[in-house]
Amino acid sequence: MKKPDVPTTSAVRFFREKEINFVPHFYTYEEHGGTLVASGALGVSEHITIKTIIMETDEKKPLIVLMHGDCEVSSKNLARFIGVKSVQPCDDRNAERITGYVFGGMSPFGTRTKLPVYVETSIFKLQKIYINAGKRGFLVEIDPSSLMSLSPFQVEIALLRS
Repeated sequence: MKKPDVPTTSAVRFFREKEINFVPHFYTYEEHGGTLVASGALGVSEHITIKTIIMETDEKKPLIVLMHGDCEVSSKNLARFIGVKSVQPCDDRNAERITGYVFGGMSPFGTRTKLPVYVETSIFKLQKIYINAGKRGFLVEIDPSSLMSLSPFQVEIALLRS
């Protein structure tokens, strides 16, 4: 059986440069399907399918939040944690400009602009996670400790669930 071709996204280049082991997984992307559709197509729990959310502070400073697919981000907890008045999701166009990825294919790895990354603490307790690798319909299976390679002092661990 032939292995599927892995797209050479910025995230894949990042994995190879940092020597992060990953297993590619492909599914048929559905507009607004999110982690529910992705996890269902791959036959895995939505809890281990991690969503990448591009947000911005009230001062328009962008950041990345990683959350379990079946959980919501508490913008109040996040704002309190990072010491700002408020936090809200970036609009699609701005998120694409900042990351270099198309909406629905956002990855925290290999972004165009280095951004602070906030990770829900319980993600690190999982044995493996499925996370977007920079293209719609393309997730990678990785060890959650790989998130620590995003950049020194860039990953901040916080309890972000609502």
